[in-house]
Amino acid sequence: MTKTNWFSLTQRERDSAYNNNEAVPDAPSLIEERNQASAAFRPVHGKALDLAYGESQREQWDLFPGPNPQAPTLAFIHGGYWQRNRREDFAAMAEGALAMGWNVAICGYSLCPEVTLTRIVYQIHAALGWLSAHGAEHGLAGPIVLTGWSAGGHLTALGAEHPAVSAAIAISGIFELGPIRDTYLNAALKLTDEEIVELSPMRRPIVQKPIAIAYGAAELPELCRQSRDFHRLRSEAQAPGPLWPVPGADHFRVLEALRRPDGALLRLAAELLR
Repeated sequence: MTKTNWFSLTQRERDSAYNNNEAVPDAPSLIEERNQASAAFRPVHGKALDLAYGESQREQWDLFPGPNPQAPTLAFIHGGYWQRNRREDFAAMAEGALAMGWNVAICGYSLCPEVTLTRIVYQIHAALGWLSAHGAEHGLAGPIVLTGWSAGGHLTALGAEHPAVSAAIAISGIFELGPIRDTYLNAALKLTDEEIVELSPMRRPIVQKPIAIAYGAAELPELCRQSRDFHRLRSEAQAPGPLWPVPGADHFRVLEALRRPDGALLRLAAELLR
């Protein structure tokens, strides 16, 4: 959507352009299935839970080590438009990577409006610093492939700047924050002009690491556009990493490509390290 078209939309149209729950009628049942699967999976497979990297209760890691400490670690950042969800409800995202022989780490972070988006980005970098320094103590000593979904896709694009990250997959992310301030989402985010400039991956120096940009082919047009625009910008700078639309997937089902042992995004993660 062009800038001119965006500003010609009504408030309702702008809100709908980024309302993933509204766009996927069975989103509540998909979320409930994921939450229940995670509640069953987490205590059985999590070997180091609630490990603090910061001072607040949400600044914690859940670690799921596999049999080989030197295997890659898939570090996952959950979504929720920076204002909802929690790491515990995404433990099931470790299923496929563990089956592949990898290690998994799932990151928590504080939410808006209790903190600013600037603070959340700081937390992600602090979390990655902690994982780099202490992961080996818990059986996670291999290269880190950072991934995240939705708001986590945005945080992945920024977290990829951390020196501990070898490669990344940003899934269904927001890479330009300007339109977000024009939607219902900004009631909690309260984005400033400075944050839109500083925290939009589209406006930051290009990270010359392998970063795959993935999204569901059946997602909202604005989500698809954001991913395509970010990948085009990276391609023009000759930064490595493919654009990967997941066929038929909406905003919630796209995660199955990461969760399943044979998932396309897991295979892609392995390719990024080659």
